[in-house]
Amino acid sequence: MKTVDWYFDFISPFSYLASARLDRLPADVELRAQPILFAGLLAHWQTRGPAEIEPMRRFTFRHIAWLAQRDGIPLELPPAHPFNPLKLLRLCVARGADVELAQRLFRFAWAEGRTADDPAAWRALGAELGIADIDAAVGTPEVKTRLRENTETAIARGVFGVPAFVVDDEVFWGYDAIEFVCAYLADPGVLSTPAMRAADALPQGVQRKA
Repeated sequence: MKTVDWYFDFISPFSYLASARLDRLPADVELRAQPILFAGLLAHWQTRGPAEIEPMRRFTFRHIAWLAQRDGIPLELPPAHPFNPLKLLRLCVARGADVELAQRLFRFAWAEGRTADDPAAWRALGAELGIADIDAAVGTPEVKTRLRENTETAIARGVFGVPAFVVDDEVFWGYDAIEFVCAYLADPGVLSTPAMRAADALPQGVQRKA
């Protein structure tokens, strides 16, 4: 049985779309949910998120709306974006980073348009999950440490964005990479074709000045 590590952050709408299409993965894989802090990836790789570049931000949310409609995925945008995903990430970690829980938390943010910064919505989520004190559950040092370690592990494995799927230390990035993951799982030789070898060996050309 192959293991697939699914790295995500609730701030990412593309991660939400991926969460709704995990059924595309073969049934015989072990899928492990790995919540991480996308901001940590951006800081490490010295890049910017799509929401930080205004023309890209506009296109990104148009694209998300189009993809959701095309693929039949419910979508209700959160009140504002970017939002702080820490509470949702820590909740996912605190409850064992279960795949179904992660999918529920994605729906909370992106199918219901709710936010953990809304006290009523946050308490209602805790009640639904049977958590008497949801703030206490997400505030322990152990939970914070585990989320940081997840992010550091992702960086060490070469994860540079979310959603990302890691199989055999190969990184597949993006909502549209799920089919690529499936192709690799069916035949790892897909990464050994002449075209793939050429892609891997392509030298870096002119570099942008800092």
